[in-house]
Amino acid sequence: MDEDREAVKLWRVHKTVLQMVNDRGYLVGEHELNVTLEDWKGDHYRNGIIDRAGLTFLVGHKNIPDDQLFVFFTDDETVGIKPIRKICERMMQEAIFKSILVYKKSLTPSAHKVIQEMAPKYDISIFMESELMVNITHHSLVPKHVLLSKEEKATLLERYRLKDSQLPRIQQSDPVARYYGLKRGQVVKITRPSETAGRYNTYRICF
Repeated sequence: MDEDREAVKLWRVHKTVLQMVNDRGYLVGEHELNVTLEDWKGDHYRNGIIDRAGLTFLVGHKNIPDDQLFVFFTDDETVGIKPIRKICERMMQEAIFKSILVYKKSLTPSAHKVIQEMAPKYDISIFMESELMVNITHHSLVPKHVLLSKEEKATLLERYRLKDSQLPRIQQSDPVARYYGLKRGQVVKITRPSETAGRYNTYRICF
């Protein structure tokens, strides 16, 4: 029974990750996004064991040919320097500069330090499995967020004669900002319902 609960948990986590990279603009197949628990278990569940490392995958961006993203899963309860270095080595070998690491419970301070040292050239985002059990952007209270391109940001600032510093802010540590992988200086359009206008847009800059 515990093994089945673990399978359900990992299926949900894996599904949220696929939705997240798809929402960031990377190519994910419809079958992968809509895979059932039974089909998922058929692919990843063997003799009551899920090989988390086997869930690792690589995706390419829909519109930017050279933009690729690794998603790593780890079996370690606590992630230390060794698995982080393996991830870094693989990224360097394959010339992939962005990745997401999904871990079970915790990262050691040393592992965090290695990730910080690799930045900004190698961008490694980290998520605990429990953070991805549910897709927060599907919650009814979370409005739609859309990342603006550099050109769209420039047009927005010119149209309203604004400087970056005059835009409302969203912290890089905000759960929605983390979901979309927002970086400092990037702007998101947030669409909310309105009783009078139907809906209205606001903009926030990541800092």
